[in-house]
This record gives sequence, C-alpha cells and structure tokens, in this order.
Amino acid sequence: MRKAWGLVSFILFCIGLVLSVIGGIAFPANLIFSMVLAVLGLVIGIISVVYAKEISTLHTLLLATIALLAMTAAFTPITVLGVGKFATSMLVNFAALMAPVAIIAAISALLRIGLEEQTFKKS
Repeated sequence: MRKAWGLVSFILFCIGLVLSVIGGIAFPANLIFSMVLAVLGLVIGIISVVYAKEISTLHTLLLATIALLAMTAAFTPITVLGVGKFATSMLVNFAALMAPVAIIAAISALLRIGLEEQTFKKS
C-alpha cells in the first residue's frame, strides 16, 4: 500500500512540475494557477508525510526545497529574449507547488523529533 501511495505522490509531483513549466510560459504571475499548484502541493505533502518511512526522507525533501527557493531569483537578471522572466516564473510556480509540501514536511519532522525526544526521556 505504501508503494502505491508513493507512486500517486510521484505522479502528482510530475503533473505539478509540468504545470509549473506550462504556467511559467503561458500564465506568468497568475493567482488562480498558483493556487491550483499550492493545493496540489498540499495533497502531495500530506501523502508524502503520512507514508514517509524515515525522517531522513523528510530532511532530504526540506533541503531540496530550500535549494529551490534560494535559486528562484537567480534567473531574473538574464534579459536575453526574456529567458530570465520565463525561468523565474517557472521557478516561482514550482515554489508554489513545493511550499505546502515543505511546510507539512517541516511540521512532521519537528513532531517526530519531539516524539523521539520524549521516548528517550521516559527510558
């Protein structure tokens, strides 16, 4: 069952990635499009966190999201043929997809760490 939900999460992630690219090109800075990506990210986050076996999986996810958010504005200065605008728009859409995933993963990781600390104190 865990593999099936992992596959569903991966398929939703791929759909979100494709939508991020299409939205970055066709609908830059569209609020409704960003909201759709955020809701999709919320679903991905819930599935990923509920079925994550180890906390290291959540740490990897959080690290990747931080790297993504750090590079979001890196393409803005590129003005040749508007490449920077499109690249930035795609990354902002992807960040809209991944932000809910990161929030859910961070909360879950903190709760798991807190629960592990409580079990160590009782022993």
